[in-house]
Amino acid sequence: MTFEPTIFHYSTMNSQSFAALSNQIKHWGRELGFQQVGIADTDLKDAELHLDNWLDKGFNGDMDYMQRHGRKRSRPELLQPGTRSVISVRMDYQTDSPQNMNEVLADPLAAYVSRYALGRDYHKLLRSRLQKLADKIQAEIGVFGYRVFTDSAPVMEKALAEKAGLGWIGKHSNLINRKAGSWFFLGEIYTDLPLSVDAKASPHCGDCTACLAVCPTQAIVAPYQVDARLCVSYLTIELHGAIPEPLRPLIGNRIYGCDDCQIICPWNRFARLSDEPDFNPRQRLNSQQLLAVFDWDEPTFLAKTEGSAIRRIGHHRWLRNIAVALGNARASALIIEKLQNKLKHPSELVQEHVHWALTRQTQSVNK
Repeated sequence: MTFEPTIFHYSTMNSQSFAALSNQIKHWGRELGFQQVGIADTDLKDAELHLDNWLDKGFNGDMDYMQRHGRKRSRPELLQPGTRSVISVRMDYQTDSPQNMNEVLADPLAAYVSRYALGRDYHKLLRSRLQKLADKIQAEIGVFGYRVFTDSAPVMEKALAEKAGLGWIGKHSNLINRKAGSWFFLGEIYTDLPLSVDAKASPHCGDCTACLAVCPTQAIVAPYQVDARLCVSYLTIELHGAIPEPLRPLIGNRIYGCDDCQIICPWNRFARLSDEPDFNPRQRLNSQQLLAVFDWDEPTFLAKTEGSAIRRIGHHRWLRNIAVALGNARASALIIEKLQNKLKHPSELVQEHVHWALTRQTQSVNK
């Protein structure tokens, strides 16, 4: 669709001009590289109830921030006073095929990194694009109230995206789009503009329970209910302490996050590979071997994860995760040697997981 240049003046705009501006915003968003732009109101009553039930069950684990901000998460006007509508965007990030992902998961010596983290940290890229979109709006209508978010504050981004028509929240708790699957990032602009809102997306999971069945730790305890305390993404990224021993064998070779529920989702047959260069894999993270990344000392880790979301877990948790994966690998004299070299690591967290992995390896050798 082609839009004719239009000059709006915020102070004199009516419902018709706000409707035209809403369409213009979607056009600008696509020009900036977003695959879809939608607009939602701020009524998140249903999502708030779901969140309360989730927190009451303790499914957030050590993620205290999920309840730290009270109602600001589910009531946008409390987080950003004056908010009347939310611009929600999605951007595809997938750069790999399901076949390649499954091949890495099937190789016990390969290091599996969640595909969202292979390239540049998406927070910076999306925030920059969203700011450009806000700047375009401001250049068109004059000064208005807004705030940009990219997973950077207590925002219910999936619930807002669902209301904005970008997709529905699936049984695995990720957003799914009928034409694009689920391999995409979300971002928001809270605004004080009375923009025209889109229709909420309808669910299309039907009777499918593939994501529940494939979850390696059975963290999807019921449709639309994920117990983070069991989730591999939580265990390898959010959890700061020791990974519970009963869950370690189930993690396999996943050293940062998990994509199993997305790989199996039938709707991802419609997903398209991203053409965004910043999302291309860095440091061959889509094909690294466990022993190679286990050898990264802290300066190497920091250098190789510069500009990456992976850096946030730090070197100690990086080694913790890889030690677990090595403990799950086939018995090998080389693995045992590498683990023994880390037994005196200064971090007790690393030592504990290395010792566990070494025990697993030596027991397998002696069988």
